[in-house]
Amino acid sequence: MKIHKSAPMNGEIHIPGDKSISHRSVMFGAIADGTTVVKNFLPGADCLSTIDCFRKMGVDIEQKGTDVVIHGKGLKGLKEPSDILDVGNSGTTIRLMMGILAGCEFHSTLIGDESIAKRPMKRVTGPLRQLGAKIDGRANGEYTPLSIRGGNLKAISYESPVASAQIKSAVLLAGLQAEGTTTLTEPHKSRDHTERMLSMFGVSLHEDAQSVSIEGGQTLKATDVFVPGDISSAAFFLVAGSIVPNSRIVLRNVGLNKTRTGIIDVLKQMGADLDIQEVDAKGGEPYGDLTISTSSLKGIDISGDMISRLIDEIPIIALLATQAEGTTIIKDAAELKVKETNRIDTVVSELKKLGAHIEATDDGMKIHGKTSLKGGAVVSSYGDHRIGMMLGIAACITEQAIEIEDTDAVRVSYPNFFEHIEYLTQTV
Repeated sequence: MKIHKSAPMNGEIHIPGDKSISHRSVMFGAIADGTTVVKNFLPGADCLSTIDCFRKMGVDIEQKGTDVVIHGKGLKGLKEPSDILDVGNSGTTIRLMMGILAGCEFHSTLIGDESIAKRPMKRVTGPLRQLGAKIDGRANGEYTPLSIRGGNLKAISYESPVASAQIKSAVLLAGLQAEGTTTLTEPHKSRDHTERMLSMFGVSLHEDAQSVSIEGGQTLKATDVFVPGDISSAAFFLVAGSIVPNSRIVLRNVGLNKTRTGIIDVLKQMGADLDIQEVDAKGGEPYGDLTISTSSLKGIDISGDMISRLIDEIPIIALLATQAEGTTIIKDAAELKVKETNRIDTVVSELKKLGAHIEATDDGMKIHGKTSLKGGAVVSSYGDHRIGMMLGIAACITEQAIEIEDTDAVRVSYPNFFEHIEYLTQTV
């Protein structure tokens, strides 16, 4: 796709439903007793992979656009799949589903695409084996394909070496099916969508600053779920509104979960012109309307506990930093190396092609601004949706048009991303 420098971006858009919450709404609805209705579901490729996997385990799921109805089977009602469960490109699907399958007394095999085949799974298979699940795979369970025979789980206390919502969720979902109380402790708190949604489905948890405990044997009761807009998707237009001259963008119904709002903190620290109007979520996930306008920005340091609250937004934050005065330093982000791509190397290589002054470090990157990006290059998403979207926003400010290869990857989380750029600019 070839994209030219844009006119000012003005108008309002509804950000697609949160990917993390959409995944969980299907999973929890499938193992709940009763019928769960989900509104504003994200019909992206990743979330559709989750629906497909649970259909293969006998769950009746109706999906029409952003409305999904799940006829739950209860935790003991899933059936042994007659086919391999293919998660596509979705790390969330495979890692959380392993937690559910760890407690199911049948055999299942999980595979994914080429990207999933390279992503580390032992961080999840390790604790699930400690709970008692029998899991095998390439490199002793480090990589897909993975084979699971679950059941007869015993509670554990587990200290996770990294703050990861996927590890935490897998352990909690297995712990729900284990004998006793399972506790997971993190170095610092990761996103808490699983804890919030388990509570919505009637499950009791005990939480403190860095730990969460779940008692086995509880059941889930179906409920209705509203999925707020995905703040990780909103981040691309928050940055666009900040750096495309003379822009003002309103983003409706964006999720404002405190474990995910690192991008908002970064924008504020850089000096962005951002207004937040929070909506009464009535006990569900917090959300609200965001208005972003063009402003002068300054470089900052981003590290420590902040990183887990914006790990998926770092590619677009790197672009933001190219338009800020001074140097932005991102560190403690080695987790970027095991995403859909090595996002440290990929972000640096693609932004350098556009003329950015950026360098990779062992656990992050340094970006020197403010830089006028030249464009006139061919760049690639390398099959990574967030790299593809970052480059789409970059094209809006480059002096010459850029050509982006493999833009289909963007459909994983934001199917109408390029249409939203066109709507806001009317010049693409």
